[in-house]
Order: sequence, then structure tokens, then C-alpha cells
Amino acid sequence: MGNYHLHFFTLIIVIYSLIFSLLPLNLHAKPPPNPVQCNDTLCTLHNAYGLWGDRRDCVSPTISYPTTEEQLRLAVANATKNKLKVKVVTKFSHTIPKLACPSSQSDKTMLISTELYSSGIDIDVKKMVVTADAGVSLRDLINKVEGAALSLVAAPYWEGVTVAGFISTGAHGSSWWGKGGAVHDHVVGISLVVPGKESQGYAKVLMLEGSDPLFKAAKVSLGVLGVISKVKLALEPAFKRSITYSFTKDDNLEEEYVNHAKKYEFGDITWYPSKYTTVYRYDNRVPLNSSGDGLNDFLGFQSQSVLVSAATRAMEKTFESTKDEKSKCTMATTFMAYKKLIANGLKNNKLLFTSYPVIGTQANIQTSGSCLYSSHVRQDLTCAWDPTIKGLSFYESTAIFSTTNFGDFVRDVKKLRDLISPQKLCGIDIYNGFLVRFIKASDAYLGQSEDSIVVDFNYFRADDPKTPRLNQDVLEEIEQMAFFKYGAKPHWAKNRNLAFLGVPKKYPNWSKFIDAKKQLDPQGMFSSEWSDEILYGKEIKREDGCALEGLCICSDDRHCSPSKGYVCKPGFLYYEARVCRFSQGEVSNLILQ
Repeated sequence: MGNYHLHFFTLIIVIYSLIFSLLPLNLHAKPPPNPVQCNDTLCTLHNAYGLWGDRRDCVSPTISYPTTEEQLRLAVANATKNKLKVKVVTKFSHTIPKLACPSSQSDKTMLISTELYSSGIDIDVKKMVVTADAGVSLRDLINKVEGAALSLVAAPYWEGVTVAGFISTGAHGSSWWGKGGAVHDHVVGISLVVPGKESQGYAKVLMLEGSDPLFKAAKVSLGVLGVISKVKLALEPAFKRSITYSFTKDDNLEEEYVNHAKKYEFGDITWYPSKYTTVYRYDNRVPLNSSGDGLNDFLGFQSQSVLVSAATRAMEKTFESTKDEKSKCTMATTFMAYKKLIANGLKNNKLLFTSYPVIGTQANIQTSGSCLYSSHVRQDLTCAWDPTIKGLSFYESTAIFSTTNFGDFVRDVKKLRDLISPQKLCGIDIYNGFLVRFIKASDAYLGQSEDSIVVDFNYFRADDPKTPRLNQDVLEEIEQMAFFKYGAKPHWAKNRNLAFLGVPKKYPNWSKFIDAKKQLDPQGMFSSEWSDEILYGKEIKREDGCALEGLCICSDDRHCSPSKGYVCKPGFLYYEARVCRFSQGEVSNLILQ
């Protein structure tokens, strides 16, 4: 594709996106499809992206929709009595690993959905706590809390989660201040339904809180301890926040990140390595009477035109198939400039971005996800990754570094960039570069044992799992550098399977979590082979092509795609890495054969 045509099509995408970002807020996308679809014999569970890591279906013959805690207990009792494997699902299902699949032996499984168990939100204003049913959405919780002149201090940036879901997988915002940015560190109580003896009606409800070791296990449980029925969260008096994005060169990122976290309560950093650019988020709370009614309507979570999403995907697929690095970089440059123009979705007075700072309530600033909602539905608007359209498809890797290791990781990525070419990192910058956030040390057994830095990066995912990606060797080297050279921990709800290899050794309290699991679920009713792969860091059987989507680390060319010229090679900088690299010589050999 010629450069003129590239600029034209990219400009059209940006113009369309700009138009839709200016639409009235009550014009929303059609809601995402329900993650559970049932026929006469089976219910099939998908995640919100329509694909699991191994691309295999997750099925069960039975699903229960409790509406009360007692109905939830009876569902667990029925499963206990009949020796069924059980997993809990929500109405969102945004987890990337296959944690919610009960077993490949589907005839002895059961799903429990919290979709209809979502009405109870009880606020104690005097004690400044809120107790919510497991299926309550984050947005409903925040709106109810703010209506009582209180604020939930920590929440993930994406609001397409439920109360039980966001604590089960360690969801977080960004902060080293106070109790920190991880939501589970603001939890003061959990009601958990677990198997019981026949004399207990085959299931019982435990109330966990305080210094109880089971509470420390349940705060980040991955759904393998039991079924969370209610969560109690600490609150603070309502407040507003003031945000400014500062675009600068990335020269001092490896030195400045600690100072930034200490200076700004909710600060984060976005690093676009191919553009040598960092974006510092200056974000602190201000008094509730401060002037401003701003909104964080993050661009990536806004309703998008089906045409725009499909065109963006089609362009990126073309660049991938033609190995057109230059056009990918032009696309990344254009998108970054657009995000700078509109402050990545921040809006003054809930309408447009006009100037910094953007000041708004905690309810409107902390989290976003306007593409989720369906009032005045327009069928031509969706979340960009809606699996029912030919829109975006991507993977998200998330590495959690110790404070000391992160600076060295940044230095290595810069060395790698300079050794190869910054163009080979444009695929990350098309999405959101490296998003850098901060979370504090936690007493949760599967939380972080020290103050940590969380780094997210998204990248293209092929329609066909056997299709290699452009410059995938570079991203694989960065991924392996993070998790194995620097010992980063994986985010439990994200990542490709390889990120979890050896994960038990990275958590000092991992054995305490396993002890709690044996106590609460001695028969392993809430475990499956898929959740075991994640929790125990198990390596799967190596098969042809298994490294293409991170199901394994290659040790042989067949784990890549030699028929398409991708063979297993060492990393450029981190020589211990084993990556799938395109080799023109390999293609030539195939042609000669």
C-alpha cells in the first residue's frame, strides 16, 4: 500500500473516531454478547474477546442463575452432592486465561452465573463501608457509593467487571498512596460459599475478615476456593481528581518512575518506545468543591463505529501479511497524535476536551467503559473488540515488577530498540504502548509481597492461531525478559500461558494459599486443568506451532512455523530467550525444496 493511500485511510479512521467521540453520551454501542450461550444440550462460555488462549470451547451441560445468597448456597450444595466440577461466570467475562472453565469432562461440570445476583448494595455511611452482592457491576457500585457522598478509592481502569470478579483476579488502578491501587487491599470482608458436609446441607457460607488466614487467601482467589457471595469494601469521603497529561521524551524514564509515583497519588506513565515518548499522568485528588465536572471516557473503551473497527483491523492485517513495518509506524504516529489531541478521552464538563487540568469526581475519573451500555442503542456502534464483528483482536501481556527491577527492564528495552530498530516496536504503539502503573505491597497471599510496578502492553493477534505475527520475536524477547530475566509476576487475569511458568516460586505465600485451598475445597471442586495450568505454572504438552500464541516457549523450529519461514532462535539482547523469528533464508530453502 502506498504511503499516500496509507495516510488517507488512517486519516479517515481518525476522522470517524473523532466524530464518534463527539457524539452525545446517550448514544451507546449495542451491548457485548452474553458470554454464555446455551442450546438444548450444552452451554458454551466465551470470554468477551470470543477467544481463549488455546482457542478451544469451554462447555458445560448445566448452568445456574441464583438471585440470592441462599440460592447460591443451594447451587453449590447440589454440585457437592453430585460431585460436579464448578466454575463461576459473570455477565462480562473479560479474563484472558481460561480460569472460568470447569473441566474438559463436561458431563460432570456446572457453571454458576452471578448475572442475576446483582442487586444488593448496602452502604454503612457511619462506618464508611459498602457490602455488595457478587454480581454487582463496578459502575453500579461506584454510582451508588457516590450517591452517598463517599468514594471507592481503588478500581480498575476498565469498568466491565463485577465486584467478585475484580477482587478474584487482582484488578487494580494505580497508586502507592494510602492502601494502594489494588482493589483487594480495600476489601474488609468476604462471604464465601464452600462445600460442606451432609449435616451442613452440603454447602455453607463463611464470613471472612480481619487477620483470618482464609481471608488473606480469599482476597485474590482466582475462583478456586469457593464462590464469593458478598464483598465488603472500605470507602472514603467523596473527592474529586485533577488530571494533566504531559508528553515528553523518554530519556529519563528509568530514573523518574519512582518520583512520579510518590508525587502523584493516582499517577501513571504511558511509554511509546518506537516514538521515544513518555506520557506522564499528573493525577491528584482535589477538594469536592473544586470547579469542574470532567469525565474520563478513555478512547479505547468508547463506542466505536463498526466500520472504523473493521477498517483498522483490515489495515493492520495488511501490514502484517506484507511485513510493512513503515506503515505500521505511520499508523502508530497518527494514533498517538490523535490521542494527544483529545487527551485520550478526557472531557471537560463531560462534553469535549478543551484544556488541562481536567477535574471531575472520583466516580467519573477513575474508571470508564462507555461502549458497554445500551440505552438508545445504535447497532453500528460497538466495543472495538466485539467478536461479532471483524474488529480488533489482540493479546495483552502484563508483567508486575519489583521497584528495583523495573528500571533495568526499561534500560534493556531501550538497548534492544537501539540494537534492532525502533520500527520493530511500532506494533505495541498502535495500541497503547507500555502502560505503567503502581500498586502497593499486600497481605493477600496471591497479591504482591512488595511495592510493585505493573506494565501492560497489547499487540496484534491473528485470526488463525497458526499465523505468525510481524516482529513477534521482538515482543517475545521482551515478554521473556520481563518474566524470566527480571522475575516479573503475571497479572492473574491477563497474559499468555508462558507467563505463568514457574509462578509458584514468585509468591512467598503461595504454599499458604494452597493450604487454604485444601481446607476450603478438599475435593478440588473449583479446580480444572486450565486453572491448574495458571495457578501451578504448569507447562502444557509441546505441539507444532505452540509458541505462536504463547502456549509454550519454542525449543524446536516446529514450535514456530517453519513452513512460513518462522524458526526458533535466541533473543538479540537477552540471549537466553527463545523466540519465533522470520528467516528469509528459511523461505528460500522451502522454495528450493
